[in-house]
Amino acid sequence: MLNAIVGFAVRRRGVMIALAVLATAYGVLVLGRARLDVFPEFAPPQAIVQTEVPGFAPSQVETLVTQPLENALAGAGELTSMRSKSLQGLSMITLTFRDGSDLQRVRQTVSERLQRVASTLPTGARTPVLLPLSSSSGIVLTIGVTSNKLDALQLRTLADWTLKPQLLSVPGVSDVSVFGGDQRQLQIQVHPQALARYGLSMQQVLAAARRATGQAGGGFVENASQRIVLAPTGLATTPAQMAEVALRAHDSGVLRLGDVATVSNAAAPAAGAASIMGKRGVMLVIAEQYGADTVRLTQALD
Repeated sequence: MLNAIVGFAVRRRGVMIALAVLATAYGVLVLGRARLDVFPEFAPPQAIVQTEVPGFAPSQVETLVTQPLENALAGAGELTSMRSKSLQGLSMITLTFRDGSDLQRVRQTVSERLQRVASTLPTGARTPVLLPLSSSSGIVLTIGVTSNKLDALQLRTLADWTLKPQLLSVPGVSDVSVFGGDQRQLQIQVHPQALARYGLSMQQVLAAARRATGQAGGGFVENASQRIVLAPTGLATTPAQMAEVALRAHDSGVLRLGDVATVSNAAAPAAGAASIMGKRGVMLVIAEQYGADTVRLTQALD
């Protein structure tokens, strides 16, 4: 057999040279398009479901959120294992599927099951979120941001509203997590003595705050020739505007939110911090999409 192959190659030298040239050209073409990664996709297909439950203790999260979600997700197509973690105010469930599973199809199955169970979760629980599909190597780049001019509030605002959207627009980025800094909130700090003096309840204050900050459609008006869309304006967006929100009539006047509470722009309760070279700052952790080219993604991010 070997003699026959060698003899054919010697007799058909032109054919063999043409085949060698074609194979070389094809190899160069494929090499130029090859996806480069630090590690191969060594982990089996996974999906992570995250649910925020502000104010709930870990035991409450486990009983009221994690357990119902596990019951709903059990038996999803080609599921091999399920692991969960219940923290203060947060439920995380990691689903592992059989090797070779179609990730798009299994994620669609998980999404459908989450939609069915979301309405059964307790009041205060946010909608379960299926985290973006990321590579098994996970983090592709970590960025630290510090400033001598911006305070912690301004630095976090810059990271959330300027840097993060630009990083997410880079092809191959699945998610950007921001840590550190102070997240700005419009906070209403109610004074219990004032509530008792005016005979108000906390629910009345909450209802007034929701009305002042909630966006509602205004519908439209029309005549014989045109339709005019109504766009309501005047929502409270600053502490001063929020403090002027009316609660009810009182002694021939109006009782306002500022009479029973202090309204201010303040930092949200911190869930973590970031240190860059020993200095307080903001850290952005960038995750890579499943199947992305790590080298090209890193160059694009740079």
